[in-house]
Amino acid sequence: MNIETMKRVHRLQTIIHLFESQAQRRWRTREIAERLGINEDTANKYLNELQVTGLLPLTKEGLYWFLPEGAVIPRLQLSLSYPEAVGLYLAGRLLAQTRDERNWHLTMALHKLLEALPSPIREQQGTIAALLFTEDSEREDFSAIFLALACGWVQHRRVRLIYEPPRKSRFETLFDPYLLEPSAIGRTIYALGYSHTVQALRTLKLERIRYAELTSESFIPDPSFKAEDLLQRAWGVMYGDEEPVRVRLHFSSQVVKRVRETRWHPSQEIRLTRDGCEWTALIGDLVEIEPWVRGWGADCVVLEPEE
Repeated sequence: MNIETMKRVHRLQTIIHLFESQAQRRWRTREIAERLGINEDTANKYLNELQVTGLLPLTKEGLYWFLPEGAVIPRLQLSLSYPEAVGLYLAGRLLAQTRDERNWHLTMALHKLLEALPSPIREQQGTIAALLFTEDSEREDFSAIFLALACGWVQHRRVRLIYEPPRKSRFETLFDPYLLEPSAIGRTIYALGYSHTVQALRTLKLERIRYAELTSESFIPDPSFKAEDLLQRAWGVMYGDEEPVRVRLHFSSQVVKRVRETRWHPSQEIRLTRDGCEWTALIGDLVEIEPWVRGWGADCVVLEPEE
């Protein structure tokens, strides 16, 4: 975790602690800024983010921020067996490895998860933190875009965004996020939802979103949207708008064992041949499978589709 991200996480935790320890007090933005040693604009940004994300159920009246009477600050409390805790740690490792971009919301989530783990695992916190929180300050920061999509999904609020697809012009659209889904292939996160520009379901890749803003408009998810059905025919996340395509590949004998070790797709079938094996599956969209196929090099030959 780079220095700037560490500072940000520490400041947010400090603000949460201030409201926890003095729940009846009303705070001016200036007072928060003085406590943190930052300017008022930055302090106001932190307070707004904590409010929008639900980390602090804050209310603002005039110049003052405060917790309403009876407000409860969300706390992560887990009772885990050692195998369950290790399972969550491994899930966190996979999430950390999937990220190609900076995203402090995910960093905060991993930090809280680490604190919630049983003490025998938490004792290795230094090593685990070094593995989970490695970030490159040179990478683009997608925290604001992730914030808009995550809150839009959870709160059923429409998102206004600018998207730049490959080989096409960028466009602006209102987007109803129905699901956020990670993809190990491509190391990214996808948003599945309804695009008002094309009036149809679309899959948007996080890194191709140039701007995203949470609006005050709410939406009702289409009851016909069945994420499990779409992802069953997907390769990763890209499910496509048409009927699934039959993909048939021939793998050489050199990689047969590796191919058979993993269930790459729910619909896959593998047939052994004299010189290797044939792998067949029904894929909803061919975009994501192409890098996987190319990754096998000369050990993989595409039999279908022909084009």
